[in-house]
Amino acid sequence: MDCRVVVEAAVPVYDVQSADEAVRIAISKTGEMLNPDLNYVEIEMGERACPHCGEDLEPAFVAADESLVALELTMTVFNVEREEHASRIARKEIGQRLENIPLEVLAVDVVDEDAEEQEETGDASGDAEAS
Repeated sequence: MDCRVVVEAAVPVYDVQSADEAVRIAISKTGEMLNPDLNYVEIEMGERACPHCGEDLEPAFVAADESLVALELTMTVFNVEREEHASRIARKEIGQRLENIPLEVLAVDVVDEDAEEQEETGDASGDAEAS
């Protein structure tokens, strides 16, 4: 079984003036730490919401020219027996390269290869019948 794992990372960034600048620097900094070993990990801005009112917040909190940025790191883990195993592997692989950065697994989704293969086969046979 293959699983797609989404991990949230809290990346500290220093000497920034705005949330947008902090996000750009955090993505760049994280990419440098993951490459070249984990260049297949997708890096995106995280989503945050107010715990009291549910209102959407920016992915970066800036105070005194320092920021903490929420990023979502997504990777596919192959040949695992359980979703829990996939989350442990993703957390370990990413965590080894992002030292002193807190990580939390947000989601583990099973990648259904059989459905994708059936769609490809179905599309190909449908094209052949039409011609």
